[in-house]
Amino acid sequence: MWRSIISFLFFSVALCQPFLFQKRSSNISDFISFNASLPNVTIFAMGGTIAGYASSSTETVDYAAGSVGIATLVDAVPAIKNFSNIRGVQVTNVGSEELTPANVLNLTQLILAEVAKPDVHGIVVTHGTDSLEETAMFLDMTVNTTKPIVVVGAMRPSTAISADGPMNLLNAVVVAASNRSIGRGTMILLNDRIGSAFYTTKTNGNMLDTFKSYEAGFLGMILDQRPHFFYSPATPTGKVHFDVSNTTELPAVEILYGYQGLNPNLAKAAVDLGAKGLVLAGMGAASWTDPGNEVIDGLISNQSIPVVYSHRTMDGFSDYYYNGIPSYFQNPQKARYMLMLSINAGYSIQNITDIFSLEY
Repeated sequence: MWRSIISFLFFSVALCQPFLFQKRSSNISDFISFNASLPNVTIFAMGGTIAGYASSSTETVDYAAGSVGIATLVDAVPAIKNFSNIRGVQVTNVGSEELTPANVLNLTQLILAEVAKPDVHGIVVTHGTDSLEETAMFLDMTVNTTKPIVVVGAMRPSTAISADGPMNLLNAVVVAASNRSIGRGTMILLNDRIGSAFYTTKTNGNMLDTFKSYEAGFLGMILDQRPHFFYSPATPTGKVHFDVSNTTELPAVEILYGYQGLNPNLAKAAVDLGAKGLVLAGMGAASWTDPGNEVIDGLISNQSIPVVYSHRTMDGFSDYYYNGIPSYFQNPQKARYMLMLSINAGYSIQNITDIFSLEY
């Protein structure tokens, strides 16, 4: 009985926490503490495992994602106040599998307004890991700033023994507050590793070291709350910026998965249901079946639907494209946002092909 009452009180407080941190001005009263000698970092909270809650401290699988508010997350890491003045904004509080392009667009527009403030040094986004790389990729292509943006998550809920969220959050704030992070684009930080949003992907559904960038490598690491970068800031090959400051809705783009005996008509069905573009998670280095290619060719020729051929493998180089567009090094989930933003910008199929070709 007492356990139920405590759980109820915890969730009641957690649900109220978002409203404690929603002020958006730059007044000193907006910070959890203020030290004029420290840089200012704004945390945008989206939910996920880092804000997860389980009834047992040993439970790392069966938990409720997005149950703890941003104020509670920050209060759990008092050392943050030694590195930065913090403002918190609760944007959503859900598992990242529930996020939509509309949520990501809203987050982007909030961050665009925040980085325009001269007193803001950097941005941290707390996020579920399932779709973290998608949001990070979107931010990397739409927030054109030299200010550090760090997307952070956790693989264990906040209630677990040795929860990784508090240390990840502290490290993310340290990176966002550091002058060494300026000009490096949007970064992903988990497990003491700093990766480029353009290249980093989730590789394992359960392990702490899941986020990796096998081909491009990591940007750096964290040791004793000090970021150590392996090289000076550089722009990823093929990175393009899109202006979404006035965008209210993004076009639908669907991903189709390649497999033996795939149904070729699923591509047409996706377009009939409203898709303005398609990304194919092809077999191997992007191969698609002959019957499937015939349907794709018809969609391109007759309906001017842009189709990007990517790969279902975690890494790889996809220059196979039949009559479509090769994704080169971009995996399907990242190619989807690149295609979506290109369509939103009004680009022709040839324009979109040229943008993806910058990768090569």
